[in-house]
Amino acid sequence: MKQTTKLALGAAAAVLLLAVATAALISVDSRIWRGKKPPEPMAEVAAVSATPPDTSKILAGMQDILAGYRKIIVLFADEKTLGAGERTMANQVGQGLFHENRARVAELEPQMAALVASGNAQRFDAVGALLDYIESDKSLFDADRLAFRELLRSLQAAVAADSSLPAIKLHKRIGEDLDALLEIERNYEKEIRLVFGRFEPRAIELKRERWEDYVASLKKLYTRAQILKDFGVVMPYPAPKALTRKGKGEEDGEVFGYSLPPKTIVLTFDDGPHGVYTAEIAAILKQYGAPGVFFQVGSNLGTVAADGKTKLGPRAEVSRKLLEAGHTLANHSMTHAQLSKLKGDGLKTEVLGTDELLKAVDARRSPLFRFPYGARNDEGLDLLSGAQLRSVMWNIDSLDWADPVPSSIVERVLRAVDKEGRGIILFHDIHERTVKALPAILDRLAAEGYQFAGWDGSGFSVAKGNAAAPAPVAANPGYSDSWAIVIGIDDYANWPKLQYAVRDARAIRETLVQRFGFNTDHVLSLENREATRAGILGAFNDKLARSGMKKNDRLFVFFAGHGATRQLSSGRDLGYIIPADSDPNKLATDAVPMTELQNIAESLTAKHVLFVMDACYSGLGLTRGAGSGNFLRDNAKRLGRQMLTAGGADQLVADGGPNGHSVFTWTLLQALAGKADLNGDGLITATELAAYVAPAVAAVSRQTPAFGSLPGSEGGDFVFALPVEAEFLSAQTSQLPLDAIALNSKLDATRPPAPAAAPAAADSPATLPTSATVVVKDLQGGEQKIVTPLAVPSSARQLAQRANDRGLQLYKEKLYAEAEAQFTEALKLRPDFALAANNLGFVYFKQDKFKEAARWFENTVKMDPSRAVAYLNLGDAHAKAGDGEKAKKAFRAYLELAPTGPGAGHAKQELEKG
Repeated sequence: MKQTTKLALGAAAAVLLLAVATAALISVDSRIWRGKKPPEPMAEVAAVSATPPDTSKILAGMQDILAGYRKIIVLFADEKTLGAGERTMANQVGQGLFHENRARVAELEPQMAALVASGNAQRFDAVGALLDYIESDKSLFDADRLAFRELLRSLQAAVAADSSLPAIKLHKRIGEDLDALLEIERNYEKEIRLVFGRFEPRAIELKRERWEDYVASLKKLYTRAQILKDFGVVMPYPAPKALTRKGKGEEDGEVFGYSLPPKTIVLTFDDGPHGVYTAEIAAILKQYGAPGVFFQVGSNLGTVAADGKTKLGPRAEVSRKLLEAGHTLANHSMTHAQLSKLKGDGLKTEVLGTDELLKAVDARRSPLFRFPYGARNDEGLDLLSGAQLRSVMWNIDSLDWADPVPSSIVERVLRAVDKEGRGIILFHDIHERTVKALPAILDRLAAEGYQFAGWDGSGFSVAKGNAAAPAPVAANPGYSDSWAIVIGIDDYANWPKLQYAVRDARAIRETLVQRFGFNTDHVLSLENREATRAGILGAFNDKLARSGMKKNDRLFVFFAGHGATRQLSSGRDLGYIIPADSDPNKLATDAVPMTELQNIAESLTAKHVLFVMDACYSGLGLTRGAGSGNFLRDNAKRLGRQMLTAGGADQLVADGGPNGHSVFTWTLLQALAGKADLNGDGLITATELAAYVAPAVAAVSRQTPAFGSLPGSEGGDFVFALPVEAEFLSAQTSQLPLDAIALNSKLDATRPPAPAAAPAAADSPATLPTSATVVVKDLQGGEQKIVTPLAVPSSARQLAQRANDRGLQLYKEKLYAEAEAQFTEALKLRPDFALAANNLGFVYFKQDKFKEAARWFENTVKMDPSRAVAYLNLGDAHAKAGDGEKAKKAFRAYLELAPTGPGAGHAKQELEKG
């Protein structure tokens, strides 16, 4: 092709590269395409005018082919840097893209042939316009045009069947384009072969020019991670190396646990099997993917006759189930006697009798033995050696046999683990208190990165892939019970009536009960004329006093109504909340002063109390709190009396927020929905609540909320533990109205930025932010700095759940790109997370990316075949993508699982469409 002739290329596909002897992309010398004369206008063969043919579908198909072609390039750019797993997935997705493009080419070829043969007087102009796109569209690189080679060849063959002069000219133009493509391919043969050689072997080695520039431009359009994700693949973060080495000194002699690898724990349980508690403990261990070693007393298993014959009792079945669940059975003597005082046959009976019973249960019993009370003598140790048994002791004692309080057991074990850093923990599976304490212990150890080792036949080790991690649970702030007083007053007798206060109070009550699990009987509500001065003070002094509140409880107080400020003769301001029956001229006697609330707060039994006042006033001295490196444990030791108010003196509460709430309460509700979890650890402290609410409300209203600790507080911080979200997104999922989304956008713009943590690598999860310092008002109108607490350590599974929960919140605000990023993060942290897979698919669905959505719904049902809503979503995605048969199959699966489910009517309707 001459350098002075305009080139004309057809649009084909990246896939052309495969069996179609194509494969080159890049950016070649643009003179090949842009240095030619424009083609002369074609003469029309027929003078009869005709409606121009519609080629929009053909053009769209060509653009899809180009996109697929480019994605293949990006997938395999820098291939040498990919890990084995990512390379495998890139190959699989690349094959998928390749064959999708071949299908697109096969679909477009007959359409283009039909256009040429249509007889329409303007058909050749239409074909020329398609060639114009290939030859001179400004968005194309020269290397892009290789994607269209197969289509050009097919088009050339179709045009050759027409002997008219316009057809002959068009045939020549296409030929020149194909020649130019050949020159491009020669220039970039090496790169093309590297990218597409996996699909079609090539052998020509030629020069290359500016390939890097072309690939760099494509990487601005696509990323490998996004391409993989569109095909249903999210590469997980690399799992930390499992500790599998045995501790020194464990090969011989007694084992105490001191020589285990760092952050490695062996869980042992003595004195069973118990008829109830052993099975409950096994269920807890299963939830956390933790193996246990059960040292069993022979008399609980059965009896051994004088002739040595064994007879197993009913509890032996409990032991068999422990083995089936992957736990270890071990010997704890026949009668739990103090063996250091025995010798001879009596000692042998205690040791060997139980060993025979364990063998009768299952020959897979371990050679492990634990002396009751840890009491042993030389004869006992020699007996173990002769019987090929090994003594296992412990270095962490839960004292669960003596301590009746589960929370005390938890604290003791965690304190000992902190000190030792590794070891063997002694529990007993015969106490209910152990059952109650165990989840809190395992939850914290898992969050702090401890691994649980089991017996592997020769030592204690952590099994590879031992991560059937616990179901995510909300972090436990450590309260025994929760109480609340919620007050809302619209109907004042002597003050201006309000419109939003009662609705605000009801929304707060609903949040406390439904979201944070407050018992309805423990939430005292006062509305309108119930909220007199006597009624409010009676709720604190009488009802709470007789409620049975304990010192490890928490109390949340919410007031929505009028507030007022009175200047005392000393010049100091004193704030008041206004009851429904208060006289404006009698504040001192009819209203409730802040000093009264302060006295009440100091007299309350609860560990932590938080007052939240949706009213504006001034006049109460506050003290500051500070962050802690071990927040939950330290916080549990300190009393907390805190207050957050909507604004200061001479300010009006801003009504008119979304859903009929004041701006302050709406912001508070959004904060409690998760926005105030500033450090991402699943906990919202009162300090974090203030750090989010105060700047946000001040930014969108004329209020300046104030916060601080009441005098008498010891620095404790009220804590909300965010619940785990379990909603699978579907068409039934509601989203926020536009006014709420608009306000939330403004609120989030003021969210205090935490100091940046060290940037995470692409193949490692982001680290939780450190504490943040925020300036807010105190109740005297001055400024103070508050410091949010450091994040509580979290396991990968907990981090995955929180990423999913943030994604759900973002979805409801229609922030689809941000929601997609959070669901992706959840899947990187936990690849088998069916909830996040479904939710990611639905985000694709909402953006009309139906094929991509279907891939993720298919992933969901593979992870959780019983999840009905995922089949419903899958059916909708296939239907929107035009695959009716797959849609019907999915809808039928939904109806089999949920014949009366909320989507049953929709599924039946879709099936009836035929």
